[in-house]
Amino acid sequence: MSVMDQLSLDQQQLIELFIDALWMERGLSDNTLAAYKADLASLSAWLYRQSSMGLLEANNRDLLDYLAYRVQQKTSSRSTARMLSSIRRFYRYQLREKCIVEDPTARIEAPKIGRSLPSALSESEVDALLDAPDTQRPNELRDRAMLEVMYASGLRVTELIGLQQSQINLRQGVARIFGKGSKERIVPLGEESIEWLQLYFSQARPSLAKGAASETLFISSRGTQVTRQTFWYAIKRYAQRAGISKKLSPHTLRHSFATHLLNNGADLRVVQMLLGHSDLSTTQIYTHIAKARLQALHAKHHPRG
Repeated sequence: MSVMDQLSLDQQQLIELFIDALWMERGLSDNTLAAYKADLASLSAWLYRQSSMGLLEANNRDLLDYLAYRVQQKTSSRSTARMLSSIRRFYRYQLREKCIVEDPTARIEAPKIGRSLPSALSESEVDALLDAPDTQRPNELRDRAMLEVMYASGLRVTELIGLQQSQINLRQGVARIFGKGSKERIVPLGEESIEWLQLYFSQARPSLAKGAASETLFISSRGTQVTRQTFWYAIKRYAQRAGISKKLSPHTLRHSFATHLLNNGADLRVVQMLLGHSDLSTTQIYTHIAKARLQALHAKHHPRG
């Protein structure tokens, strides 16, 4: 039984109403909404265990005590900051709706956290990873096309696996992407990924579909949408084949896309637009990777490095 299921009905309804409002206002992804729900359910359960109170009865001291409890449980600063963000948005919404008269998070500061640099592959490592699938097999030809599209366009994994055929225009060489908050952007596909998409359409997709009609672009052997987990396991398998020992994440190719663009002189705002970042500061983290790469090259090749 989940934490949410253990709450009283009125607390469940309170959280669900907020999640529905959040979806209507912000158009957030299912994963983000699920994280908000889990954060609020955990807080609600803790408040009830401590003093049988509900979310709307909590004050500033109660929330500080909860955050202190999380620290005692060895929760990371990053997780605590994300939790506080969820709670803060919840109480601001309740204040706006006049369900409370004061925001209990107003004087709570978020913990300071360092920004971790996303992992990125070198250009030669990307080449090795892209060459790893056995393209004589339909499912691996599909994977090659997925890897090519992800690296060529810098898509998020959820954007990649959710692509519909109608979002791809091979003649113009672009894809129409609906990112976080349902924001639309147009991204180029590049000649290489277009060639692999054409091979996928002609050689692999009919075999995978087995005659079933589906608007989803990348399908499994059952004719259904490829899952995030399936694609992640595939990336790890191909990395092993390619002899890549770096720690990877599902977004490694997205990070590599951004880093390689900046390494080769792309404008930061162009990269921001291609990645679909609403805030330039989110994109700026890639300049640190590019700088670190240049420093490493200097140290390796310059006579006084």
